Amino acid sequence: MTARLALLAAAVLVGAAACGGPDGADQPVRSGAPAGDAAPTGTLTIFAAASLSDVFARLGAELEEQNPELDVRFNFAGSSALAAQLEQGAPTDVFASADEDQMTRVVDAGLAPEAELFASNRLVLAFPPDDPAGIDRSDSAGIPSLADLLDRDVTLAVCAPEVPCGAAAAEVLDRTGLSDVPDTYEDDVRAVLTKVQLGEVDAGLVYRTDVSSAGDAVGARAFREAEAARNRYPVAVLDDAPNPDAARAFVDLLLSDEGRQVLTEAGFFEP
Repeated sequence: MTARLALLAAAVLVGAAACGGPDGADQPVRSGAPAGDAAPTGTLTIFAAASLSDVFARLGAELEEQNPELDVRFNFAGSSALAAQLEQGAPTDVFASADEDQMTRVVDAGLAPEAELFASNRLVLAFPPDDPAGIDRSDSAGIPSLADLLDRDVTLAVCAPEVPCGAAAAEVLDRTGLSDVPDTYEDDVRAVLTKVQLGEVDAGLVYRTDVSSAGDAVGARAFREAEAARNRYPVAVLDDAPNPDAARAFVDLLLSDEGRQVLTEAGFFEP
């Protein structure tokens, strides 16, 4: 087992147990739509947080396989940027945010009804495999504080504060007295992950699901303050959705047992 996997294995097992989904990434995903409903057709447009890229791409492909006349298209970005696009009139069927604040913004604007929570996530400290800053102190007992892992001379990337991963990062940095440490603020969590993978920074605060998707391209450490800044993910069908039947079919798939399985395998927690 790699050092990265050893550090995160316990958290993954806890997340899997909480979600209760069956194991096995190769198991098929099936729609939760009732039998006999008309098959959705046309184009389905989904705006989703960048941290959902892998999971939603898989679910979208499954929905297309079940419905050959359906074309699922995604716009992945920071949740705040997506909310702004919706406020400006972007035609969209489904919006999935990485936190409740950005969904509330869309609901309060009269663009969507009450949303449904489907997952939660938390930050970890990611670093390049060669760990130039010496962050991986895995011989220490227990889960350390972020302050125990970060020296002030470490180059650190975080998300911009207006996006959910940035708001969570700001909270944990404030809790540990490290608010002045970040060197770069990125538009979304995948941009932070890319900087870490390329070795452009010593470390970055990203979601544990992004570390899972990166495999051995990054190392990671969990830290104590992350739980207090856990993000919960809501999803909603837009009031003026151009393709509401397809939108509901996607949300039903996401909320089904099979959708929960995919989320669990990616490292998400129950909401």
